[in-house]
Amino acid sequence: MTLRQLLRSSVAAACIAGTLAPTGYAAPPPTAARGALDVRVAQAAEFSRVEFHWAGGARMTPVRQGQTLILRFSRDANPNLSALKIAPPRWIKSADARRVNGVLEIVLTLTDDADAKLGTADGVDFVNIYPKAGAIASAAAASPAAAPAPIGRPNPMPRDGVVRAGIDRRDGQVTLSFDWAAPAGAAVFRRGEAVWIVFDTPARLDISKLPGTTPRYSKLQVYRGADYVALRVVAPPGEPYVAVGSGPSWRVSFGAGPQQSPDIIQVTRAEKSASAGLSAAVAGVTRAIWVDDPAVGDRMIVAPALAPAKGLPSRREYVEFALLQSAQGLAAEAYAADLMVQAQADQVRIGRPKGLALSPASAAAPPEEATAGAPQPLSMPALIDLEAWPKTGSGGFLARYNALQSAVSAASDDEADVAARLALARFLVGSQMSFEAIGVLNAGARKHQTMMGNPEFRGLRGVARVLAGRLSEADADFSSPVLADEPSSALWRGYISAKNGQWLDARTQFANGSRALDLFPPIWRARFLKAQAEAALGVGDLTGAMQSVTKALAQPKIPIEDQLDIRLIQARIFEAKGEKVRAQRMYTAIAKAPINRIAAPATLHATQLQYARGEINATKAAETLNQLRYRWRGDGVELEVIRALGKLYIDQGRYREALEALRSAGRRLSDRPEAVALQNDLSEAFRQLFLQGLADGMQPIQAVGLFYDFQDLTPIGADGDQMVRNLVRRLVDVDLLNDAAKLLKYQVENRLNGVPKAQVATDLAWIYLMDKKPEDALNTINATRTTILPPALNAERRLATARALMGLGRYDAALDLVETDTSRDGQEIRGEIAWKQKSWPAAGALYERALGDRFRTGGALSAAEEARLLRAAVAYSLADDDAALGRLRARWSGFIDTASNPEGLRVALQGMSLGSVSPADFGRVTADNEAFNGWIGRLKERFRTGQPAGAPARAGG
Repeated sequence: MTLRQLLRSSVAAACIAGTLAPTGYAAPPPTAARGALDVRVAQAAEFSRVEFHWAGGARMTPVRQGQTLILRFSRDANPNLSALKIAPPRWIKSADARRVNGVLEIVLTLTDDADAKLGTADGVDFVNIYPKAGAIASAAAASPAAAPAPIGRPNPMPRDGVVRAGIDRRDGQVTLSFDWAAPAGAAVFRRGEAVWIVFDTPARLDISKLPGTTPRYSKLQVYRGADYVALRVVAPPGEPYVAVGSGPSWRVSFGAGPQQSPDIIQVTRAEKSASAGLSAAVAGVTRAIWVDDPAVGDRMIVAPALAPAKGLPSRREYVEFALLQSAQGLAAEAYAADLMVQAQADQVRIGRPKGLALSPASAAAPPEEATAGAPQPLSMPALIDLEAWPKTGSGGFLARYNALQSAVSAASDDEADVAARLALARFLVGSQMSFEAIGVLNAGARKHQTMMGNPEFRGLRGVARVLAGRLSEADADFSSPVLADEPSSALWRGYISAKNGQWLDARTQFANGSRALDLFPPIWRARFLKAQAEAALGVGDLTGAMQSVTKALAQPKIPIEDQLDIRLIQARIFEAKGEKVRAQRMYTAIAKAPINRIAAPATLHATQLQYARGEINATKAAETLNQLRYRWRGDGVELEVIRALGKLYIDQGRYREALEALRSAGRRLSDRPEAVALQNDLSEAFRQLFLQGLADGMQPIQAVGLFYDFQDLTPIGADGDQMVRNLVRRLVDVDLLNDAAKLLKYQVENRLNGVPKAQVATDLAWIYLMDKKPEDALNTINATRTTILPPALNAERRLATARALMGLGRYDAALDLVETDTSRDGQEIRGEIAWKQKSWPAAGALYERALGDRFRTGGALSAAEEARLLRAAVAYSLADDDAALGRLRARWSGFIDTASNPEGLRVALQGMSLGSVSPADFGRVTADNEAFNGWIGRLKERFRTGQPAGAPARAGG
């Protein structure tokens, strides 16, 4: 069968079945078509009605034989008479259907006081059943306000139609009394906060002599219906109550007392009923009454009964109704609208037209029958039998389960107990009840610690844990010493390794367990082969992977979901072979399956192939993958989706979205290879942005913002330092010194130690100095002192410290630091200190010494050299050192015309001896010189070229 045929037939069928049938239940067989006759029943106060609705019409011929009414029709049908049989309406005893000479006859048996009238209306035959005229007259003569007397017993209705309630207080009890004209049926039960007292005769109940509240109750309410009267008594929860009947009187007591408990009503399955129903033995039951409960807003079913008292000791819950705890009679809450109740011949029958939802009758089978054929161990401890183990026998599931559980309780010694627990665990594992099996086995291990060394115990619990999705726990069981070299457990270990993406381990384990493969059921053979194919694909063995797929697809009776799993691996093999078109078609077909676990990876691979082949653009592919990562979560597929999405975002230049997508997986599933690959992708994307220049096209402030948001990805070591240095360079270039300082400060305080920390701290100090923050620069240097720094870095830190001290006006301290420094920077700092202290002769000499023999070389002066010459000339002029000034003019006048500030240089070299040069000219020269800081230019150049602190200075002015 081709994949297309498979999807059109089997997958479609599976989809429909999955939509219509709830999980865990078999879809019901098609309902038989309704018969040609529909029998409808109605009940009114004065008569009952039965209607016969025929499809296509039929003639009805009635025959009356005493109280038996035979309705013969001209056609045959299979009518549903459950409404007439389970709860027949008033004045009908029973109903039955029979076939005579190929046509249908319905037999209605009427009560002794009933009569019937037949007719036809709107093409529908009907029968009205009503009380005979004499019965109505005698009831009216007995009491004008009374309802018809109960059949077969004296009428309990008083002549005036009023029952007067009395009260008696004795020994802590409060007793309410009700005296009738004859024995009356009663029901006494609790529902919620109230105890109900219901009588089967609609007399008027006079409670005027009863107090509104007592220590035993807090409220009284009377309700009256067409065929009952009820008293609702609000009593505290747990308040004892008891009913005692004697002749025509009923006594209902509240509080503990000497009264005997009522007889217990036995509720059993209605054996003779065609549909499932319940039967309760209630001696003296009079009728079934629907009673309104205004406190809840629904109706209750009440079955009053004659004395002596009988009741239910506790509440009993069923699917469609609940029987209430009672001291007398029977009462029920109805959950189903079509619940039917019949009270007759000391029996109360409860049912529905199509039967109640009850356990099968076979559930009560004796334990001996249920334990016959209990699950047996297999030849290897980690094997599983999905045919014999879950068999329930003739008693059904509950009977088998209860019998196996009883065998555990009845075990006579430890050996029998262990055997019984393992048998129960086999049954549960075979029935796919993995969590229950784990519980049984864990309980056994707590009781018998030696079970931990039992190979079958370890194998069964490992299988149950795999079925429950607890793979790491299962691996611990299968890897225990008692199963270390066992073939069947090796297959499970290989399966778990494949699930975790550990391909090499999986292949090794599958090879070790190969001789046990054929001992497993077909479905697990297919799953092991599928996992084996996936492991082979993971290590690039495409031939071995395809062989495993072929064997898996050849297994009989494989569920559609497992077939699609195998087909998905097959499509991945085709893709790896380069058969992109074939693989894409398979992915697209599998992605339509309504099983997200399978459709999600198929959609991922289909989208990647479409993008690679140019069928969709990056935007469309990213949109699909972005939706997919929220559609399916929690395994390696999610991580693969996120990886693919991150790469697409980077291709589109959507760097922030790429990093956010890659980081969204967090550290979940960290033991899977996909998680490791995703973290590598995240780190690589960050490296490409800030180490390989991918973020250079962004505005500096945007690049910094992106770096701040993901700075936890900055690698430790040289690469991390280089990333920060690249950003700092861009920020320094555009004079965003404060942002550059924040970057370096974070590195110093959070990420670095030792020499790298001192290097970055030195760069931070220089930036503070450029930003005219000498105190911050000095604090940064002092906070990162260490004795293991290279000499070059120590020398640079001294220079930065000296400049910081100079900026704070501490000239002597700064001079002490660079007094013996013969480097150009050291001389420059000493010159600036002398300049600021107005030590003009020393300043002039230091600046001239810094120029060296540059006058012997032609070409224009650099900006730094020109600055030194200006300061030397001004210092000699202010020191009145004409000889030194003349020396400067002789050596440097040739450079005036090519200088960037020829006028300023000319004024400085002329000195103040000329009348044309005023002190203001010298002030202007000094101001220009201060505005241009040569050392700042050199620092910017160093940051621009990426030189770390302590690196050898590059050649240049």
